[in-house]
Amino acid sequence: MTQQPIWLEQARDAERRGDVAAETAALSAAIQSDRGNIAAVLAMAELQRRLLDNRAAASFYRLALGTATQSGNVPVSLHPGLRRAEQFLMASERAFADHLLGQLRSAGVDARTATPRIAEALRLLTGEQQVYLQEPSMFYFPGLVQRPFFDREMFDWVAAIEAATDAIRAELLALNDTASDRFGPYVTAAANRPPPNNPLLDKPDWGAAWLWKDGQIAEGMDLLCPAALAALSHAPQPIIPGRAPLALFSRLTPGTHIQPHHGMLNTRLICHLPLLVPNGCGLRVGAETRSWVEGELLIFDDSFEHEAWNRGTSDRTILLFEIWRPDIDTDEREQLTRIFSAIDTYSEQ
Repeated sequence: MTQQPIWLEQARDAERRGDVAAETAALSAAIQSDRGNIAAVLAMAELQRRLLDNRAAASFYRLALGTATQSGNVPVSLHPGLRRAEQFLMASERAFADHLLGQLRSAGVDARTATPRIAEALRLLTGEQQVYLQEPSMFYFPGLVQRPFFDREMFDWVAAIEAATDAIRAELLALNDTASDRFGPYVTAAANRPPPNNPLLDKPDWGAAWLWKDGQIAEGMDLLCPAALAALSHAPQPIIPGRAPLALFSRLTPGTHIQPHHGMLNTRLICHLPLLVPNGCGLRVGAETRSWVEGELLIFDDSFEHEAWNRGTSDRTILLFEIWRPDIDTDEREQLTRIFSAIDTYSEQ
């Protein structure tokens, strides 16, 4: 017969005697000496449940689940306790949300009529919505507004680009008819780099016809798409040798799903001018999902986790380009341009 740990024998003996203080002391000592003792942490959670202190129980259950996740090798004997922890936490979160919203309604605060920021804060507090923040994969610029989508009305140049929608769409359709070879896979591998871990690698499902690439107008596009290039001149595009401007026709074929990912920088915003949009298409940035409307710009921060899909029956094509964030001033833009240029010159050494 396997000998039980001393702390477990002491805790069980105290429970049989109804000595809550002794049971608590035995479990606390075990946890203090080894915070990774999942069995002791689960036992403490159960004790707190018996004492009707659900908030304390929840804190110990969370510790047990977190420790189990980090460990990755949990004895089978502890699995039932961990499942019980998950069930308890789910029920506690629902009870907390119901309690909180009930109290607020009594005080005259209703999430449905609250200001947008208060409503979002309540969704985050009750676990209805996940917290999403800027997480660029290459360069993070501090102190910027954490905002997934930006309203079109914030930018005085938007109207000029939207007014050119019909002309730009006509150029796209002509491109499809006479120069369809301009479209290639958006996700490609560089010869001297590991291929990206992306299911759309080298697939035409997510196609790109470049207007600006690596800071230069793509060859021949000044003749094929003059209206698109003229419209883009209204936008505050970054100008960084070898890097920007960047602009392309982005096409998703039916059934294509761009998996959740983060952009490289949070110093820019991505703009979509929808040109051909069937039903069933969408874009999620952070916790918010929007649909494209032909001729209306969507402007978002791609350093937030985002994904896109085409569940329609025809191609979805947009004009995609990037702009400086409005909360980065002129001096900072100049300095950032120098930083990015210096980064790019490293490979030349």
